[in-house]
This record gives sequence, C-alpha cells and structure tokens, in this order.
Amino acid sequence: MPPVWVWVPITLLLWDPDPSGCGSGKLAAGAPPCGSHASCDDCISAHPSCSWCKYKSFTKPGEPDSVRCDGKESLQIRGCPVDEIINPNSSHEVLENRKLGQPVQGEGHVQLAPQKIRIKIRPGWTEHFVVKFRRAERYPVDLYYLMDLSYSMKDDLEYIRNLGSNLLFTLTNIADSVRIGFGSFVDKTTLPFTSLLPHRLRNPCPDRSEQCQPPFSFRNVLPLTQEEGRFEEEVGRQQVSGNLDTPEGGLDAMMQAVVCEKEVGWRNVTKLLVYTSDATFHSAGDGRLGGIFLPNDARCHLDETGLYTDSNLYDYPSVGQLVQTLSKHNVQPIFAVTQNVVPVYQNLSKLIPKSAVGELKADSSNVLQLISEAYNNLSSTVKLEHSKLPEGISLTFQSHCGGGKLFRKDPGECLGVRFNQEVNFTVGVTASRCLPAGTRFALRVLGFTEKLEVAVETECTCHCGDADGGDAHCSHGNGTLNCGQCSCLPGRVGRLCECTQDEDQLEDLLAPCRKGNESALCEGRGQCVCGKCVCDGNLRGQYCECDDSSCIRKNGLLCSGHGSCTCGKCNCDAGYEGEACHCPQSEEECRDMNGSICAGHGDCRCGQCICHGRYIGPTCNKCPNCQTPCQRHKDCVECQVFGTGYLADNCTMSCQNVTVSVVKQLPKLSLRCVERSSDGRLLEYVVQETESGQLVLFRDIEAEAPERLAIVGGLMTGIVLVGLLILLVWRGATELRDRKEYQHFTKEKERAQWDSLHNPLYKSATTTTVNPQFLPD
Repeated sequence: MPPVWVWVPITLLLWDPDPSGCGSGKLAAGAPPCGSHASCDDCISAHPSCSWCKYKSFTKPGEPDSVRCDGKESLQIRGCPVDEIINPNSSHEVLENRKLGQPVQGEGHVQLAPQKIRIKIRPGWTEHFVVKFRRAERYPVDLYYLMDLSYSMKDDLEYIRNLGSNLLFTLTNIADSVRIGFGSFVDKTTLPFTSLLPHRLRNPCPDRSEQCQPPFSFRNVLPLTQEEGRFEEEVGRQQVSGNLDTPEGGLDAMMQAVVCEKEVGWRNVTKLLVYTSDATFHSAGDGRLGGIFLPNDARCHLDETGLYTDSNLYDYPSVGQLVQTLSKHNVQPIFAVTQNVVPVYQNLSKLIPKSAVGELKADSSNVLQLISEAYNNLSSTVKLEHSKLPEGISLTFQSHCGGGKLFRKDPGECLGVRFNQEVNFTVGVTASRCLPAGTRFALRVLGFTEKLEVAVETECTCHCGDADGGDAHCSHGNGTLNCGQCSCLPGRVGRLCECTQDEDQLEDLLAPCRKGNESALCEGRGQCVCGKCVCDGNLRGQYCECDDSSCIRKNGLLCSGHGSCTCGKCNCDAGYEGEACHCPQSEEECRDMNGSICAGHGDCRCGQCICHGRYIGPTCNKCPNCQTPCQRHKDCVECQVFGTGYLADNCTMSCQNVTVSVVKQLPKLSLRCVERSSDGRLLEYVVQETESGQLVLFRDIEAEAPERLAIVGGLMTGIVLVGLLILLVWRGATELRDRKEYQHFTKEKERAQWDSLHNPLYKSATTTTVNPQFLPD
C-alpha cells in the first residue's frame, strides 16, 4: 500500500541545550549498561548515558578497553579529564523557515513553519522541537461534487442543476480562489448489481415511458473549474440511471475522484469532496458476487470521456484503503446523505480523519448549508500527523492550543482554531538504533498541503580528533592512535603494540596466562596479550578469576546498593550486613512512634519486625483479634482444654497467668464469651480477675450435647404427636358435616313437586326439521 502521509502545521522553536551536555531532549527509558563496549563507536551507539574516555593513559595493565565506556560522571571520578571524554550531543537545525502569513504564489499564505529541519540524535535519545501553525483566512479551495445518480436521486438532480452559481458564491465568501467540479456514480455494470437485459442496459428506468441514461460506475463529468456556467451546463445534461441492489458504488467513485488528480484537476490547496447519496455503499469483497476478484489497485482508470472503464475488473476498495488514499492525497470528504443512512456514514466518518457528515433533505435543498458548516468545522480542526516513519523512528506530540475556545482532544490536535490563530506543537523524535544516511520523514496538518520535511542523522561515529604525534604512544609508530586505542600494524600485538607476534616466542608469551599446565588461557574469560590476561567485561585478576559483577542482587541492585562487589563477594558499607548487604545493623526501622522496638510484640531482624502471636504491621503495633478479653483468652482456653489451636505447642509458657477451670454452670454476673476454636468448635467461658491472675471458667458445650439432644428429641416427638392428633380431629369433624349436608340434599330432592315433563315453565319446540339424507345406523 502507498505510504500514509500525516501533515501538521508547525513552527519550529529552538530548544535550549541540556546543561549536562546531553542535548535538548531526554533519555528514553531502559538504559542498558555501558561497560561491555570495547570501541568508541559501539559505546556512544549503545545509549546516550554512555560516554567514552579517549585519554591515552586511562586503562591500567590488564584492563580491557571496555572500561573506557561508562557514564560521564563515573569517568571523571575514575580520573578521565573532562576534555578527554567523548559524549556527542543531540541537536537540531532549521534549514528553511518562511514566515507565517507570507504569500505563496497560487497557494495562499504560509500556515506552517518551519518547512525543513535537520536533527542529529543519539540512539535512545528523544530530541524535542516546537512547530507552529497559523490558520490563514480565505485559503484557496477546490470542491468536487460527487453525486449518486441512481433513480432514487431524481428529485435531487433537479435541484443540483441550478446549484453552480450559488455554490461558487457561497465558497467565494470564505476563500479567494475557488474551483468546482462534478462527478457522478451508480454501480458496477454486472450482475447482481445491475441488470444485463439489453433493454434495461439501454434504459434502466422502472417506467418505460421515462428516459434514463445507461448504467455506469463513475464518470468525471466536469473537471475543476471557476466557471459556474459550465457547471450548470454540464450538470443540466445529466440524467438519472438505475441499478438492482440498494448499496451503490460510492467508494469506487471516491477512489477514482481522488487518485485521478490530473483528470480532475486538483491543485495544491484545500481539497473538499462532497459526496451525496441516499443509500449505503459496497466495499471490498462485494465484487466477488459478480465474479470480480482483483483487489482495487488505487490507480486512475478513466478514459478520454472521464468514464471509469475498469470497474468490472477491480473490486471495490476497502474502507482502510480509501482512508489511506484520502490522507495521502490530502482530500477531506463531506458526506451529505439522507436521514435513513446518516448512522452508516457517521460510523464511516469516524474512520476517516478530517471528514464530516450532514443530513441531506430529500431534494438536496440544504446542501449549500451543509457544505458551508462542514468546511468551517474541518478547517478549524488542526491535527498534526506524520508520513510513514522509517524503521527505528518514533514520535510523540504535545498540543499547546492556547486559551479561548481552543481545546485539545488528542495529542497533536486542537479544535476550534480561528482564522489567524496560532497553535504550537512540541514534537519528540526518538531513534532506537543507528539509521542509514538519508533517513527522513514529513509532518503536516491534516487537510492542509504544507509540510515540514525532517532529515534525521544518528550520532553513531566518534570524532575524537587525536592529536598529531599520538602514534608515538603506540610503541613509537608500531600502531595508530584512535580514541585512546592503539590499532597495531601487522605483526604487532599488545595494548600499546609493544609485542612482536613471533611464532617461536608464542608459547613463552602464553605460559604466564595459564593457571596450570592444563588450564585454559585466562580461564577462558579473556585474551592473553603479551603474556598478560586482558579480561572480558568486569572480570579481573591475573587469570581473570575475579568477577566484580557476580555478587547477589537485591531489588535489582548489586549488593543491594549498600556495598561493593569484590571477586564475587559483597563488601558492605558501614551500618549494613548480610551476604547481599541488605540488612541494616540499626534497629531504627523497627521503632514505633513511642520509640519501642516492634512495640514490644516482635523481634527486629534485618531491619524488619518479626511479630509474635497475632500482632501484625511494620512495627507489630496492630492486633485485630486482641481487642476484647474474650479474644485475648480464646487461644489459652483452647490449648488448655483441648490441646489444640495456635498456642498448642507453647501453652504453658504463653498462658502462665491464665487458669482454666471446667464447670457445668457459668456465673450469670460475669462477662460471658462465646468464640469458635481453630477447628470450628464452640467455646463458652467467662473471665474473672483473681489475685493470682485471671481465672477462666469454661463450660464444655459438646459434653452436654447428648443430654440436650435427648431433651430436644423428646420435645420434637411431642410436637409431632400433638399435630397428628389435631389433624385427625379436624378430619373427623369434616366427615360428619359432609354426611349431614348430603342427607339434607336427598330430602330436598324428594320434596320436589315437578319434573321436566310437567313443569309449567317448560315449552316444547314449535318446528322440527328432518334431513331426508340422514340414515340412522
């Protein structure tokens, strides 16, 4: 797919350099360590926090060149002069900055500044600059009117035929230079979208007596022009057409109207595409219903008459493809559609930046009002966008919309911007790695044609500027000096090229690097150079046996940040102890507000309170279950009576002042406690203060359970028997009453004086009809 260009109005303000000398932005998160890079180029490319010391005498015998790569402050502490530290700054330079409001021939006035900028940036750094945009008044406009000419739009066409002069008049009130054009669409001319019957292809009108033009997909009727007479003349010649299904080929038509820039006549100004219809649209995939499988290629396919000739060859475009094309060509669509399809186009508009939807009356009589309102809304929205970014580049936007009615919706966007109103955007550029030469991208304000071209150069090469005569440092010309390192001539080796690489002497040079006759050179952790081990990374020692980065870490810090690592062992700072120097020797961290250690309810170990019993909290000053006498004695009752619970293993020591006595009846005047043990049993007891301590009188509820069960069982049996007796009495009384009622009914029937044959109220039928065809069985 073609790249998507996002444009933003921008004025660039220079950013003050960072006092630390690291540039005008900020470090990206997740800085890697610097100590594993053995060359200046690798060091400064790793992260902006890494610097390189080019001082010739900085490394000690046996130390690798990777020790030259470290943080700037660390290098200074280790003795590297400030002027010998390589730490390139990130910066930016404005290359073109035409003044806002300056006239541009044929394209209005400058709205975006600067126009060109070059950024030099170190990988991992974020470089910031500020851009400005000022919305120019009466900016030139190109408006292309794209109309649905299916049969249901017949009334709308009558109104549009006289629209030209009114449309130009409306637009000239808001822009100095205006051009209008006209295009129409129906649908693809194949089944099932359009009937292929010969007479329907000649005249698709439902009424044979009415003449319609043959169906077509899209036609560029009138390229953009300033002549309203031509608009009305060409539109006046148009006739409606027809198709079979409800959705139309609107997306097909929009794609051709946008990509056919030369044929339509688009200028580099504000581009508006007014789309009018009363139906929904086909999208990618629908073409397969008609045997069309080729994806839309987003290219122009208009013949000399302006007709889209390959509509039956290429499928409808997808919504995503159309969005990219509209953004790339900087065209802002205005959907003027009837009420029944407004929700559909509102959802479509949400996917298209800088688009608008308006409800069209049945005869299109309010289209001028919709265009005017939509143009004002679109032009007052300022949204900064970028083109397709090179791999390794990321951007951030921050809007500065100012006061008044301006407000920010998203980063890089301001709404309600008035004419001649300036808004600023802070743009952050981050490079994640070294980039090739010629890396660039563009910024623009969506819907406006101006752009800011940004060239990016990454600082990945050291320019050390070694002084003349520096080669003497490398054993008097046996090598060349570059950023404090000697590059030896063929046949020479060593940190200063001090050794000859002679095969006869090779074994003698390697012997001092072996701890034993069978040992690997430098224990496999370094290189043997001139009879001495040059260790890898943070290793050191005669045979690279010491690793100063292998100590235990706590919270991601070597020796918890309270000590130094020496040969795999932490040497703790004063006041700390432990194998990782993680334990403060002071008990200050364990003191509560009253100065007590762990509030007297715990032990202080390694700067933390280890609480006793049920006490909790950083200083063991909280005990949610120790607030009442009942709760305080529950564990002692459980452990002394049942031998279970929290204190079961230490019951004698923990409950020295508590005496538990089992009784059958508890005193009524004492505090009665009912708690539940650790295994779910109920504990019922009272607490009494005595001279020797506290006496707990315990009543074993479970021991009384069988007796209670017998009482409860007898009671329940009695209740059931009484219920049955009441039920039997009620049933007998009911039976006697029913018998008496039946006898009364029988006597009343015998007293009856009339039957149905002698009842004076009875009347026989006056007419009897017999079916002569009825034959009884």
